[in-house]
This record gives sequence, structure tokens and C-alpha cells, in this order.
Amino acid sequence: MLQKNNNNFIYNKNYNKIVILYIWGFYKMKNAFKKIGSISIIICILMLSSVSVSSNNLNINIVDFNIKTASKDTQIHLLRVEHFLNITSSENITDFYVKYVFPPDYSYQTPIMLQVFEDTDPDVINYKIENDEQIPNKFVNFSVAKINISEHKLIHFSAWVLAKNNEFDDLPSTKAFPNKTLLPNQTKKWLVETAATQKDALLIKTRSKIMKIFNQDMVSYSKRVAGFIKDHRYLMFLLQLKLGVFFKQDAKTTYLINGENVGRSHLACAMLRNQNIPARVILANNDQGFWTQMHYMVEYYVPDYGWVLLDTTNGKTPYRTSKQVINRICYPEDENNTKTDYIFKRMKGEERWIWLSNDSVKPYYVDCREGSKSQMFSENVLLTCQLVAEECFIQTKKTFSKYQEFLGENLVGENQSFFENGQNFQNNAITSMQNNDTLGYYYNISRAYEEYNKIQ
Repeated sequence: MLQKNNNNFIYNKNYNKIVILYIWGFYKMKNAFKKIGSISIIICILMLSSVSVSSNNLNINIVDFNIKTASKDTQIHLLRVEHFLNITSSENITDFYVKYVFPPDYSYQTPIMLQVFEDTDPDVINYKIENDEQIPNKFVNFSVAKINISEHKLIHFSAWVLAKNNEFDDLPSTKAFPNKTLLPNQTKKWLVETAATQKDALLIKTRSKIMKIFNQDMVSYSKRVAGFIKDHRYLMFLLQLKLGVFFKQDAKTTYLINGENVGRSHLACAMLRNQNIPARVILANNDQGFWTQMHYMVEYYVPDYGWVLLDTTNGKTPYRTSKQVINRICYPEDENNTKTDYIFKRMKGEERWIWLSNDSVKPYYVDCREGSKSQMFSENVLLTCQLVAEECFIQTKKTFSKYQEFLGENLVGENQSFFENGQNFQNNAITSMQNNDTLGYYYNISRAYEEYNKIQ
């Protein structure tokens, strides 16, 4: 456990916290005293130290750290997505659930906690964060006791997320188009044609082949696709926007008349998959600065590198990771089971972010001012050293896993007290991050984990 005492942190457990403080101190001194050779001073201190600590059976000697890498400037972002979900019903209904996407634990983001506001309807009697069968997706499962015909009920909640800023600076400038047979098996599912992404449609195949002639590696081709989906027949998009009428958002229709970010995502996936580049739709809330329903983006797979973001609104790739919260990674099954937009009734072909157990219950959307709406807020950005940033992420993942395990369970006695203590420490961690206190965040998120670990 780490204890806070006179603004210092005291090591008294097997967590390798000493290493973090060494590197954090080095980072602070490096930034404050670059001109007097602080790097050399701290390296000497570390080399003279014989401290060795262990965590989870992993022995770490601090002299093994690459000091330059560990103290590298790293941004961590505190993000929050706020949702107003208004539901109504055409019948009197009892005992039903509402499932809503929740940010997954993903490479460059990790959820911190769920916050349900007091104005949520009292008939929402329980809620749990559950893992979807489609890894790594999650959803919040709200249990609702009843709703009467034509009645409206509000579920008001936020998801708090810790995110790394990755601008994909290390993405190779050129990369050969993938050989389908050599792709990792887990990526090949995102090569198929679906109802929303008709990669083998004649017009899409022809355009993809023409673009490949002028962009003979997959990186430049992907960038060209990003620009194409934004600008192609853009006047048609502006006309639809002016009239307030959007049509089907599959790849073929979007190719013919452009579309919203939904259709652009499907067209981008179709054009990438046509050239054996795995591509998938991403549901997100981004920093648009206004209330919306959901934002659609794309990820494509670069062999020997990983998944890279493409933003369909800006027509840009790579796209930095700290500008949005990822809510769901869509699978081909999602593309084959789409819905009609909640506001534009002719706009079909959207992947779902809400699931209801009774068909009589519907989300109530009007114009993203009245009714249901969502928005992402950037709560703070901190610059720290790489090691501290990584440790914050590791500890947040561990803590959230325990938090998810016990949230919504029927805890009593000491177990309920431990859970409430854990939640309080998580809230304190968020406050610390808002106040630019990175180590305060780490202390509180670690204490939260310890409280959850006491539950039996």
C-alpha cells in the first residue's frame, strides 16, 4: 500500500512504487535543471542504489530501466462521456433492461468508472457493467422496474476514461499491401463483405483498383481513401444536410450520394477490405463540442504494426487517439444487424449502441437538444513521464476489473463498506487528475484496488 504523508508517498508493500518515484523525481529534475546536467546526477543516484522491488512475482531492479525512455514526456488524458438516455413506451411494461455501450479496456484507453446521476429515474433499480461476447466490448445493463404507456424515463450517466495520446508517429511511411494468407487469423473476419460494406460491388471494386494504381503501398492508399470518402460528391452531402433528409448508409449508397459518418465508415471499410486490408467500424464519442447521437470511425490493420484510426468526418488518417472515447469495436455481425437512425427515419444501416429487452420500449431522440443525447468532454491533460503514465494505466485496469466485478452485486455489511470506500477512492483519483496531481491519482486508484480486494 502507498500512504500519503506530508505530500510524500511511503512505500510499504510489494508494488514496485519506489521505481515510479525514482523516475518521477528524475523527470521533474530533468525538466527543471536541464542546463546543469541533472540526467547525469540522477543516473548516478540510481546506479548507486541497490533497491530491488517486486510486484505480482515480477522482480524489477531499478538499474535495469532505460532512463531516457522511462522519463520521456507522455500525455495522459482524463476524458468523460456524458449520456442522457430518454426512453418511452407504447405499452405498460414491467421488468425490462436497457443495454448501452460502455468504453472497453482497449490499447490506448481504459475505463475508470461509471457515474450515474441523481436525476436518473428511480425505477432504474440496478445497473451492472458487463462484458460482451465480442471482445473487448462492454455495455451497461440497466434494470428498470416499470414504465407506463407514453411515459418518459431518464437514465443520466457518465463514463470516465483514461486515455493515452498516440499520433501514430512510428507508423511506417510505406508498407506493402497485405497478403491475405499471411494476415493474423484474428484480423481476417474484418475482410468479409457484409450488408453494409459491399466491398465486391462493381463501382467500389473499380474505384479501389484505380486508386491503387496511383497509391502503390497500403499506407498511402489508406490516406487516399480517407480523403476520398470525405470529398467524394460532397455537394450531395450538403444537400441532404440542408434538406434534413439522409438515406441508406451502406457503402454502395454512400459511394453514389455521399452520406453521414456512418456511411463514410462503411465505404472506407469496403474500399480497404477490397485490397485485403482488414478494416472495421468504430463507435465513438469525440470532441465535436456539441451534443450528438454517436460518432462512427474506422480502424484498419497494418501488418507488423497494429490497428490505426481513420476519422470519417475529417477524412484523415492516422488520427490521434486522445480526441475521442471508443465505445464499441464493431464486428461483421453488427454490420449485418443494423438499425434505422433515431432522428432521420430514412437513414438506415447504423450499427447499434442501444439494446432493449422489450420491443415496446424505444429510445426517445428529437434533435440532440431535447430527448436523448451524448457528448464527450476533455476534463484534463497531464504531461508526465512514460513510466508513471504506464503505471497509472496498469493500476487503473486492475482497479476497474475489480470495480466491474462487484458493481451491482448484492453486497452487505463489510463488503458493502469496502465497495463504497473503493468508489470514494476512485472519485478522489479523478479529482486528483483534474487538479494536475498525477501521483495523487495513482495513490487513490491504488487504494481503491486495495478496498475492492478486501471483498469476500
